[in-house]
Formats: sequence, C-alpha cells, structure tokens
Amino acid sequence: MTKPKPKLYFIAIVPGEPVFSEILAFKTEFKDRFNSTAALRSPPHITLHMPFKWNQDKEDELIKPLCTLAGEQQSFKLSLHDFGAFPPRVIFVQVNENTELNKLQQVVQNIAKTKWHIHTPGSGTQRPFRPHMTIAFRDLKKSAFHGAWVEFKERRYVNTFEVKDLCLLKHNGKSWDVMERILLSSM
Repeated sequence: MTKPKPKLYFIAIVPGEPVFSEILAFKTEFKDRFNSTAALRSPPHITLHMPFKWNQDKEDELIKPLCTLAGEQQSFKLSLHDFGAFPPRVIFVQVNENTELNKLQQVVQNIAKTKWHIHTPGSGTQRPFRPHMTIAFRDLKKSAFHGAWVEFKERRYVNTFEVKDLCLLKHNGKSWDVMERILLSSM
C-alpha cells in the first residue's frame, strides 16, 4: 500500500465583507488589465504561516493547537491603507502596523515549530513579518508591473475590519480553499 501524498496547507487571516470583495476586485482588475491571475488562486488573506506540507490524515493535529490559540486570543481590528510593492512582480494592499497581529503571527510561528515541527526555509535568519494582502504576484510580467505600479502607488484605499478568526487553508490541486475557520475569543 502506498503512503498518501502530503497536502499543502497555510494559516492566514481572511477578511470578512466588504473587505473580502474589495480585495477580490483588485485581484480581478489585475487579471483583466494586466493578465495576472495567480493571486486569484487564493482568497484575499494575510499570511501568518507560509505554505507547508502535511499528511491530511493528521489534520486534527493542525486544528487542535490553533483552537487552543484562538481561545486565548481576542478578536481585534486591522486597518488597511493604500498599496505597496515588492518589485519586480508583487503588488499588495498594505496593512497598518498592529501589535495584536504581530503577536498572533509569532504565536502561530511558534506552534508550527514546536507542535508541528515545521521549520520554514530561512527560519534561521527569521524573515521579518511584513503583513499585506497580495493582489498580483508570480505571473505579473515585469513590464506590466512597472505600468501597474505607476498607477497603484498613487491610488488610495482605506478600510478597517475585525479579525474574528484564524483560517487553515488547504490546496485542492489548483487553488486554495478555506478548510477551517477557527473563531477567536470575543471576551
């Protein structure tokens, strides 16, 4: 009998409405205007832990520690403002600095390391956490990036939303689905 192939997962914050639809509209604009579709393969989100492989028969081992964390973490507000870029391919909606978000991300990273024994590539150098919501990346051609960035660096976008849950996302072979929403405490 062959061993089941591990699946891809990641942990993120997925905003509710209307922010979800507004960010989705930016992704769709990049598809329509700049032929960039890769960002549409995942829902609008802020990554707390990048994708990793896991045996789907052991998904409960992912969910239980996240449930414990969520029960100890109060919901909080996040503010978004304007756009940023990681040249030469990535354009995103910027997330304002937020202490609760930074703490949440650190706890998720710690759970991944200590409970799941997942070591992120480059984790020895600890890449800084720069929260954002990607609207175009990987397949955005360099020439299209420059044209889009000239426009988007001047465009304004401001919104706030309540972070009410953590999301465990699972790759279905073509795109990412929210597999589990784990509610934060509302004390």
